[in-house]
Amino acid sequence: MLVQIGKILKYFIWFLLIPIALFALYTWAALTWVYSSGERAGYVQKLSQKGWVCKTYEGELILVSMPGTQAEKFFFTVRDKNVAKKIDETVGKRVRLVYEEHKGIPASCFGETSYFVHDVQLLDKQQFGN
Repeated sequence: MLVQIGKILKYFIWFLLIPIALFALYTWAALTWVYSSGERAGYVQKLSQKGWVCKTYEGELILVSMPGTQAEKFFFTVRDKNVAKKIDETVGKRVRLVYEEHKGIPASCFGETSYFVHDVQLLDKQQFGN
């Protein structure tokens, strides 16, 4: 009887705990390894908190390269509440978002996009000569 319990426990470890540990290791690697990083400048059009269990801030930045051209949207995720507050204060103003891209994130619980903003800077129109 004790031998059977030992075999069941052994199979439990191999078929349940090891895949969970591998998934956790993969998730950790996807969240810490940066695929690319950069900056985007434009106007924040929207920032909202989303998620059933894991709350993240999801936003849209309007990129306008030249007047009269088609605007492009840059969708981004913010996980830090303080950064989201700074972005919320600049809605409608020209800003620079500093972001990191993380590829292969396994669930939308960590954010709807792979672009994670970690800093925002307000761009003064006077520095561009306008």
